[in-house]
Order: sequence, then C-alpha cells, then structure tokens
Amino acid sequence: MLDRLMDLAGQHADILLALSLFSLISVGVTMTLGVRLIARLPADYFVNDIRREGSLTRYPLIVRIVIPVLKNLLGFVFILAGVLMLVLPGQGLLTLFAGLLLMNFPGKFACERWLVNRSQVRRPIQWLRQRSGQPPLILD
Repeated sequence: MLDRLMDLAGQHADILLALSLFSLISVGVTMTLGVRLIARLPADYFVNDIRREGSLTRYPLIVRIVIPVLKNLLGFVFILAGVLMLVLPGQGLLTLFAGLLLMNFPGKFACERWLVNRSQVRRPIQWLRQRSGQPPLILD
C-alpha cells in the first residue's frame, strides 16, 4: 500500500508541487490581505442592518464597473482557496470568510452572519482584531 502511494506521488510530483506552492501562496495572501480586511470591519458590522453604499459614484463609469468585477474575482479566488485549505494546510474557514466579505451576491449578509457565529471562525476573527488594536466584533 505504501509502495503504491509512493509510486503515485512520484508519478504526479509536479501536481503535488503545484498544490504545495498554491497552499503556501494562499496562506501568505490570507495572512496579509485577509487579516487587513477583517481588521477594517466596523465593530457593529453584523448588528447594523443599514448596508454602506459603495463610494465609487464619483469615479468614471469604467472604474465603477472594473473595481467591483475585480473585487468579486478576488473574493471568488479567496473562496476557492478556502475550500482547498479545508483539506490542504491553511486557514480554510477564515479564507472563506474573507472571500465572502469581498463578493457581492443576494443573501450575502445572512451568510456572513451565519459563518461568523461559528466558534471556529469567531474566535480567530476576534483574536485577529485584538492583535490589530481593533475592538471586538459585536455579534447577536
């Protein structure tokens, strides 16, 4: 059995190397961008029902189109990385949360509330906010 796994790993060494590099890069991206995103959330984000409108109205139309598309693409990449990190090394749930925060879709706020109320997500988020000098998130 072990010999078969070693043969399989030898045959697919390039795929294993690519997955390992992707995992390392996604951990780095999560630790930098994801932490900053979570630290910048207002403390009352999950109890305030009034959603903040985008501040892109003063920019040309092309910018108002490109920025949300890029933001959604980055969020999608974070979500994919988070799903992969559920089985690969990394902060899978935290990366999923950061991706959800970046994306725009119907029911996003309810999904965010559900996810952040999971203790596996809530504890690391509160810890990151504390380390960043931010007040803890106010949750229902």
